[in-house]
Order: sequence, then structure tokens, then C-alpha cells
Amino acid sequence: MASLNPAALTADCQPLSSGNEDLYSSVGKQLDDIRRTSKEIKGSITRYILQTTTIIYGERLTRERFGEEDKSKPHKTILMVGETGTGKSTLINTFINHMLGVQWENRVWCEIIETRKDQTDSQTKAVTVYDVFIEEFPFSLTVIDTPRYGSTEGKKKDLNVTETLHELFRSKDGVHEIDAVCLAATSNTTRLTGRQLYVFDAVLSLFGKDVEKNIVLLITRAPKKPTSALRAIKDSKVKCAKTKAGDLECFWFDSSHCEDFNEKEHGKEENDEEEEEYKETAWNKNEKHMRDLFAFLQHSETKSLKMTESVLRTRKQLTAAVSNLRDRITLTELKKKELEQTKAALKEHEKEKKDMNDFQYEVDEPYKEKVPIDSAWWHLTKEATCCTVCKENCHYPDCWWVRDLSWCSVMKKGKCTVCTGRCDHTKHVKEGTVYDVKTRKVKKSFEDLMNKYKEKSGEKMSLRSRLENEIKEQEKHKEILLEECYHCVFTLDAIALKTDSKSVLQHLDFLIEKVKETSNTGKVQRLEELKKRCAVETNLEFD
Repeated sequence: MASLNPAALTADCQPLSSGNEDLYSSVGKQLDDIRRTSKEIKGSITRYILQTTTIIYGERLTRERFGEEDKSKPHKTILMVGETGTGKSTLINTFINHMLGVQWENRVWCEIIETRKDQTDSQTKAVTVYDVFIEEFPFSLTVIDTPRYGSTEGKKKDLNVTETLHELFRSKDGVHEIDAVCLAATSNTTRLTGRQLYVFDAVLSLFGKDVEKNIVLLITRAPKKPTSALRAIKDSKVKCAKTKAGDLECFWFDSSHCEDFNEKEHGKEENDEEEEEYKETAWNKNEKHMRDLFAFLQHSETKSLKMTESVLRTRKQLTAAVSNLRDRITLTELKKKELEQTKAALKEHEKEKKDMNDFQYEVDEPYKEKVPIDSAWWHLTKEATCCTVCKENCHYPDCWWVRDLSWCSVMKKGKCTVCTGRCDHTKHVKEGTVYDVKTRKVKKSFEDLMNKYKEKSGEKMSLRSRLENEIKEQEKHKEILLEECYHCVFTLDAIALKTDSKSVLQHLDFLIEKVKETSNTGKVQRLEELKKRCAVETNLEFD
């Protein structure tokens, strides 16, 4: 679509005075052009659906661009997060109207998000990025919207949002800095629900600790200071920026009039005088609070997302390592069972003093088989990254599409951080199958044993000793894997603004169980302390 060029604004479209005239003295000159080029919806206030250039990145990310970029200008980036239904879309449209200098007297409302359209298609996207370039505004703005976080579709869909944000932060042409993380809630909030806590926790757990001073609250549908909502959020101990007085950094808006513009046919009776007065008052209050928010945005310290990307990568490596570890522990235990069956059969044969050449026995032999990914998991991932050398699942589930396997989250400097051999990324494949550990009944003989345990030069050991040594080697390997996961958990805890909620808890349960088997009471205690802290910080009621 064509970009919009600035045009002169009519005389009655001057921005509201705020004592900061240098910032807002000439905004709004694009309105005439918007009137000519945008979709128009008549009503008591005329709505204009802005023309944007759309770039689609796969199934989960869309980027919308409005206006022409001026690279000489400062640029600000904000992330919008909140439970579905908090009015994030209306707030984003309010940003645009503020930047354009739209005033109540103009009788227009501009939308970059068409709020009344059937948005089934757009809501299939996990993340939408809006790049806004307005010539007369002092800086350009990027808004990252997460429309599906906390939706009724549940946690399964939220995984898409987290993954998409990760890819956005790490991509060459993505977003690499953040100026504000905006947590949205409504003014009627008296306590944060399990779903709200889950949404806030899920987002805060993405970021490094250096972003805390950039997190602000946006309270919607608030005709006055939302005291109850602020108290509820403060009581929930949600981490965010503080004012000099020690209060939560908060901006509130009453956009109910924007959400309920009367779409009467042109020429019919307008709203009554009392309603008009209320709407104008609400508009002007919004303008004042929007100026405050943009002042915060202008003076906030831009944060690199390098640590955030590290947090996300570490979490994914942890998840992948634990998933891989489960498979390898299962294999280790099955191998141990096979060895014990072999020992028992050997002991029985020796007891009967039979000829070893006649020795035959049956065991449950473990093996790996490539199987299609269960369709029940397709809401998480359709493919897995597997090592063709180690024959292991290195990244599954939650392994998303990448153009180059060296970009996969489990890779570091081109090498896998998960598989046994730490193999090069070129030894890995990404496909719709995974390795599954199974067992089969197999008959073996004395010759099979001798072939497996051939004596090394100068080495004299009994078959039973060799079997026992192999069991010890498997246990030692398991301890090494547990040690790696243990350090990964505490590395994540050290760099994350908030340790991840449910996923870390389930990993901790697994790690605690396995570390107990090693009788390392010190590590068990540290893991249990971390689990208790995570449980306190995490809402356990979210379904």
C-alpha cells in the first residue's frame, strides 16, 4: 500500500497545550491526507481505518507500517501486554491519535487496529508489530502487541507468543531494544486473577533484571485514579518501575468513549449534550495522561534486549536439556535392567555348571526408533531437531522453524548444547519425527557376550565385572547430565527478572527427584528452596 505524505491540518486541529510546546507544536499535519486515503466509517465521530504497509513473517508474526521512516529521528519501542479484553487495541489506537494530534473538536478517530472488524484472521497471529512514523512528531514509535496472551484458548496458545517474541528479539531485522514494557489492566481490578498473574509472570520472565525500571502499568477504563487496581497490583508484588515517591509507575485512561463510538447514519440525531460533554472531558483527560506516558517514554533509558535474548535462550536450553535428559535416563535405566538380566542369567548358568558354549539367555533390549510426532502435540510443534550421530532428540517439544539449524536455540557457536556428543549443527536434522526409546525381547548367547566384552590388550576382567563397570559408567553419565541441568537452572535464576513460573517448577520437581538419587543433600536443599520461592512468586491457580 502507498505511504501517507504529510498535509496541512485545518485550523481547528491544534494540539492541546501542555507546557511542552516544543514537543507538540506542529503535530497532526497528516490528517487531511488520512481523510483522502483511509477507509471512512461515518458516525457521531467519523472513524478512519489507516492505510498501512503489511509484512507477514510466517504464521505467527505480522508487521504493520504507517508513514515514512525518518532514520535521523529518535525511535522508541514498547511492548503491550495484558489479559485479553483489557482494551490494549484501543490504547494502541489512542497512541496513534495522540501522535497525530487529533483533538475532540476534529470529530475523527483514527485506527491502526480496526476494533469493530471481525478479527478472526488477525487474531491467529501471536504477535503484531506496529511501526508508526509521523513526520511532525518528535520520535517514531514501534508497538509490539501480544493479542493472544491470556486468551481463553489457554496456555498452549501463549507458548506461541513467547516463541514469537524470542524470534523477534533475535532476528537481524527484528527488535533489539526496548523502552517500555506496558502491563495493561482494567480499573475494576480488586485483585489480580490467576490468569492476570500468569500473563504478567509469563512476560516478566522473558526479561533480564535490567528491564525492571522500564516496566509501567497502564490502567484502562479509569475515569479517575484507579486506587483499588493499584493496591491490588502492589499487593501481588508485580515488578515494575517506581516513582521518586516509591509508588508504582502508572498511567490511567478512560477510553470507553472510544470503544463505543455511535455509528449512526450520517445526518441523524447526534448524542445528547450531557453525553457529549462527558466524552470531551474523557478525551482531554486521556490526552493529559498520554502526554505523561510519552514524557516517561522519551526520558526512559533504552535497554538492549541482549540479556533478554540470553534469558530466553537459556530457558529453552534448560527445557531441551531436561527433555533430552528424561529420554537418556530412561535409556540408562533400561540398559541397566538389561545388564541385570544378563548378570542373573550368567549367575544361574554358572550355578548349574553348564558348558558356557551352551549359554543362551533372553533380555529386554532397549533400542531407539524414529516415530512421527504425535498429532496431539502439534499445538506446540510440528518438528524436532535431532542429532543423527547420537540419535537423540535435542530440541523437542517447542522447536520452531528456523532457516538455519545453527540458529536453533540449543546451538552455541554452531555446536549442540544438548546431545551427548555435542555434535555440530550440520549433524542435526529438523523433521516431523523423534527418537522413541523402546524395548524388544532378544535371545543372546555366550558368543554375543564375548563379542561385546572383548578383552583389551593386557586387561583381565570377568564378564560380571565388565557388566558392573558398564552400569557404573551409565550412572556416572546420568550424574553429569544432572549437574548440567542444575547449573542451567541457577544460571537462569541469576539473570532473569522473574524466574519462569510453571515450566521451571515442573523441571525442579524432576531435578529434585533425580538429584535425591545421588544423595547430594546440599544440592537437593538448594533446589527445594528455589522451588518454594518460585511457588510463592507463581500463581498456582491458573489452569
